Amino acid sequence: MLQSLASNSCARLIQTHKSTWYFLFLIVGYVLYLIFGAVVFSSVELPYEDLLRQELRALKKQFLQDNECLSEERLEVFLKTALEASNYGVSILNNASANWNWDFTSALFFASTVLSTTGYGHTAPLSDGGKTFCIVYSVIGIPFTLLFLTAVVQRIMVFSTRRPIAYIHTRWGLSKPMVAIVHATVLAVLAALCFFFIPAVIFSVLETNWNFLESFYFCFISLSTIGLGDYVPGEAANQRFRQLYKVGITVYLLLGLIVMLVVLETFCELQHLKQLRKMFYLKKEKPQDSLVILEHDHLSTTVSDSNTISVQDKNQMFVSVPTVVSPSDDPMIQ
Repeated sequence: MLQSLASNSCARLIQTHKSTWYFLFLIVGYVLYLIFGAVVFSSVELPYEDLLRQELRALKKQFLQDNECLSEERLEVFLKTALEASNYGVSILNNASANWNWDFTSALFFASTVLSTTGYGHTAPLSDGGKTFCIVYSVIGIPFTLLFLTAVVQRIMVFSTRRPIAYIHTRWGLSKPMVAIVHATVLAVLAALCFFFIPAVIFSVLETNWNFLESFYFCFISLSTIGLGDYVPGEAANQRFRQLYKVGITVYLLLGLIVMLVVLETFCELQHLKQLRKMFYLKKEKPQDSLVILEHDHLSTTVSDSNTISVQDKNQMFVSVPTVVSPSDDPMIQ
């Protein structure tokens, strides 16, 4: 008997706080996914890092043996200075001295990466004034970019998703959820083809040091706004039409980001995904419940007011005494 009561109470507790339990499972799943990613990245990349370190040590040792007049301390100072300059996008190599990081087109590309929060990190402001302006520019520009992208995506969604789905549903009488799933799949395939595969082929041709995988990797990292900065187009020595190339990449990034948001919004409007999201949300107070509460409060107020009035009437009944009339005033006595 006690076990059945305990099991029933536990079942009621779980049923009452179902969204909270789902949310806790979501947190645990996300943490486990982070740990899984860390384990995989560490196991895959750590051997390559160790191999690269060994190659650099061997190269440094061989260089010092070939140049005995140069001490290791002076070489360390030179390498440190060169690496610090490279972090700001300034290279000491002769074949990279012709490329400027802060001409107009490069600055335009940098501004687009800042506002889209891609941030490759290959170029950074050098001066204090530039760093200060970057902070102010980002504080104003990032919300402005979000507003701009939201407005653009909202208008595109009407013509790319909502109207086509409504037309097919009305014209052929097909199930609206099924039409939405097929439409979202076709839209995702077209977006992947036009903004991942075809640009990857183009980048692999224009960038001599990139293969198809590296080009596709750049497209994905850029349009997902991860922006690791290990691959940045237009930075090769003697890049032909570099100014025009940088402007084209800027346009590609902005258009690609808009298309990615349209695809994500299309999938978010699917009925199955809406139901999945609601599992982890807090339940809102239903209007009917609030209306019942208001009616209950109004009824309680009305009952209390009526009770007060009845009590006052009773008090008046018991308190009221007929007025005593003097004999001279009574006509009967007279």
